Amino acid sequence: MLWDLSARKGAEKVLMLVAFTESIFFPVPQDLLLIPMGLAQRKKVFRLATICLIFSVLGGIAGYIIGLFFMELLGMAIIGFYGLMDQYETIKDWYDRYDAWAVAVAGVSPVPYKVCTLTAGAFKINLAVFIIASVISRGVRFYLIAALIYWQGERARTFLEKRMDKFIVLALILVLVGFIFLKFI
Repeated sequence: MLWDLSARKGAEKVLMLVAFTESIFFPVPQDLLLIPMGLAQRKKVFRLATICLIFSVLGGIAGYIIGLFFMELLGMAIIGFYGLMDQYETIKDWYDRYDAWAVAVAGVSPVPYKVCTLTAGAFKINLAVFIIASVISRGVRFYLIAALIYWQGERARTFLEKRMDKFIVLALILVLVGFIFLKFI
């Protein structure tokens, strides 16, 4: 089952790669790896959450740099791929009004963090503010998942084993809701 694959050698490297790339362009959230990996290795779940946090924020910084220096060349292609070109100016307005709060919302919600990282660089929001908001919001997200797994353990595993397909569909729906939300703002 998925739990067995999650405990294999190399799984953490895959988690690092997914966490990093999800912050720039990859559509699948690292939560979908963190959960089964955490359930398979409950004693390591906070370490796994830390991996998600570090590599997600590093990916966020890479996305910021892409937005800052290569928005026309790469960033717009990524935003266009997700069909969010019309929302580009709306996101700029969010940064003008809410600054770090816009980053924080994207860090914990279904709003795609990758869009936040690219546009934060393109609109030149303060890098330190961006990093702090990212660390706090992504940390809340990943450590909350880790805490639930750690404290619920086998109950969570049993619950998810019976419903993992529904959980994955729900997670993907939440990602889509985030994109749809941005599309219609």
